[in-house]
Amino acid sequence: PRTVTILWIIAILLGVSVFLLKQSEGGSGENKTDRAGGEKLIANFPAKEITTITITGADQSVTLLQKDGKWTVTERDAFPANTRNANELLRTLSDLKVTQGIEAGPSFAARFGMDEKSSDPAAHGITATFKDKEGKELAEISFGKNLEAVASSSPFGGGATGRYVRNHADQSGFYAVSEVFGILSTDPKSWLADDFIKLDKIKSISLTKPGSDKEEYTLVRDDENADFKFTDAFPGVTADTAVTSPLKSLFSYARFDDVVPTGKVADLASPEQLQKAQIITFEGFTYDISLQPEKTAAPKEGEEPPAAAEQYLMDIKVSAELPKERKKAEGEKPEDAEAADKAFAERLATLTERLEKTKELEGRTFVVSKFTVDSLLKGRAELMSKGPGPGAGAPAPPPGTAAFTPPVEIPAMPAPQETPEADLPEEK
Repeated sequence: PRTVTILWIIAILLGVSVFLLKQSEGGSGENKTDRAGGEKLIANFPAKEITTITITGADQSVTLLQKDGKWTVTERDAFPANTRNANELLRTLSDLKVTQGIEAGPSFAARFGMDEKSSDPAAHGITATFKDKEGKELAEISFGKNLEAVASSSPFGGGATGRYVRNHADQSGFYAVSEVFGILSTDPKSWLADDFIKLDKIKSISLTKPGSDKEEYTLVRDDENADFKFTDAFPGVTADTAVTSPLKSLFSYARFDDVVPTGKVADLASPEQLQKAQIITFEGFTYDISLQPEKTAAPKEGEEPPAAAEQYLMDIKVSAELPKERKKAEGEKPEDAEAADKAFAERLATLTERLEKTKELEGRTFVVSKFTVDSLLKGRAELMSKGPGPGAGAPAPPPGTAAFTPPVEIPAMPAPQETPEADLPEEK
């Protein structure tokens, strides 16, 4: 028994010695991934060779194509993409460094939020594929769960501090990185360039009735500081400045929500409610705009139908007659003329660029919010002042009545009827 005990003690000591030796050599205690902390996820990411980026998720995908240094969105009929965001994604991946490697095979992808079989976008993750102009795949990277910060005293929580990623060319494991990739999205509309119609110094606005070419109203103003007025109002009828004032800055800061592919316009259009607007500016621009409510899905049984459309389809055409030279004032001093010529040249360059950019929007159908076009689509009655016009000398009409009484056609009096001779009394 004593000999056996001694042998067991020797065996245990040898086992401990071997374990400590392996630990000191960094053996079994470390992850054997190809990339270590501080190293780049992809040593030589070929950003300059990439001309196609396909980003896929559980329920949708988007493809970005680059040509002549400009990116476009394939799913939106090659509409210009946000080039800044596309280039930022490539730059981030070029510099992306690993913070931690986790030794695990591809079968463990679901644990890191990269389950390609899942229909849940959060569990499925996002996969980006990068190709060159010949269609050769240069890299494929999947993005999974965010790394959440430790508990924080902030009422908003700790927030994300990074993300799990996988380089499909690296089978040794998954990696944690410090980037969250907030701009990464599978929604095509999130990649669209946001350049849109911009106009100022509006001179006149006209609008047709829904589904008709008949005029709803025409408003005009004498100069940039004046208020709008009707061109064909009855005596005493004026435009309500509180309602028409927003029209002075119409579309100044407008944004669109999406671009409708040509093949899907008919499915979303409501031609029976189409309205056409024409806007003319003091600087020679003419904008012809078509607007119609976006067709919504029919409500299910038991559901209330929507009160009004929340989005509109919008088409734009533009033309301009820009002055080629400045009209010089009589008796203008040379130094004043020089400054005025410089200002004129700068403004002309701005207007020329604006015309070119707006021309690029022609032939497209945009989705805009109701808020963007609400002030333009008001009816004539909504634009009229509810009080008496200047010099009318009449009290305001009671609530619920019209602001004016249009001329009433009075029918002609009937001609007197002749009495038949048979009915006349006989003369005595």
